[in-house]
Amino acid sequence: MSNETVTYSLESVLKEIKDSIKEVNQKIDTLQRDVTQKIDTLQQDVNQKFDSLQKEVNQKIDTLQQDVNQKFDSLQKDFNQKFDKIDERLTKLEVGQAKLTEKVDGMDRRLEKVEGTQKNQVWTL
Repeated sequence: MSNETVTYSLESVLKEIKDSIKEVNQKIDTLQRDVTQKIDTLQQDVNQKFDSLQKEVNQKIDTLQQDVNQKFDSLQKDFNQKFDKIDERLTKLEVGQAKLTEKVDGMDRRLEKVEGTQKNQVWTL
């Protein structure tokens, strides 16, 4: 090996340092942009997933609400039909009772006539 002396000027050393610092700054700027882009992309993905999940949950709740409403409407319809049948049967009973009352009243009048006729016959005898 030879004993060579290498000499650099202060100006060239400072330029090298300055260029190195500039290169490091550019790399840091690039890294910062990349990290910022990745964070933004991640935030968008998270937001989209939350929006999608919220939409899906809302659809399921709407479907469940429709099912509950349909079942309630069906129960109400069944109740109304049964209530109408009971009301109809009650009306028939009331009509039947009125006819029976009329017949009983008629039988009472006929019985009174028969009793009156029998009294007259007994007096006649």
